[in-house]
Amino acid sequence: MDPRHKEVIRKHRLYLSEQILIDDTIVQYLYQEDILTESQVEEIQSHVTNKKKTLKLLDILPTRGPLAFEAFLKSLEEEFWWVKEKLEQKAEDPKDRAVNEQALAEQCAIPEPTLQKVPTDQDLNRLAGRLGLEWESVVLDLGLPLWEVQRCRASHPLSLHGQALAGLVRWRQRSGRKATVQRLLQALQAADIHPSTLEDVFQ
Repeated sequence: MDPRHKEVIRKHRLYLSEQILIDDTIVQYLYQEDILTESQVEEIQSHVTNKKKTLKLLDILPTRGPLAFEAFLKSLEEEFWWVKEKLEQKAEDPKDRAVNEQALAEQCAIPEPTLQKVPTDQDLNRLAGRLGLEWESVVLDLGLPLWEVQRCRASHPLSLHGQALAGLVRWRQRSGRKATVQRLLQALQAADIHPSTLEDVFQ
């Protein structure tokens, strides 16, 4: 999940727990869209009060990948449209976005000129070696379509490193000058990978 979306959810936890009822439509929609697993649905519904169920859902959502926030908004649009509108507004607030990006950059020791550059093949090769199984979450957050992720997997069936490198290279090809180190940093953060991973690559 994008760092600014995580921050929106964190800041509005209590508001959400008071405004929405998650028992039926919301949880079932998120399960249908593969955002929640069956065991996570059971864990949420094991709580007695709606407030505790909602807070548990809000704990789980940030860990469920780059599509979780949009799916959550979609689940709200019929019965809780005013909540959806408020979250959308907060997520797109340019002030909040600038603050979040600055805070993200301050977490790592990478200089600003490096953050704005397009990573080289060598950079991507080093990063691919550090991502492990999380490479898919990272490239999906970077905007690589699922079918391309599947193609990377199929092209390197015996090499996790090869799959990750293929995905990163394809992202750079698709994004051109927008394929910056800073964008990589945001994707790592969304996948709950510590920024120090990039620091190691760009030492």
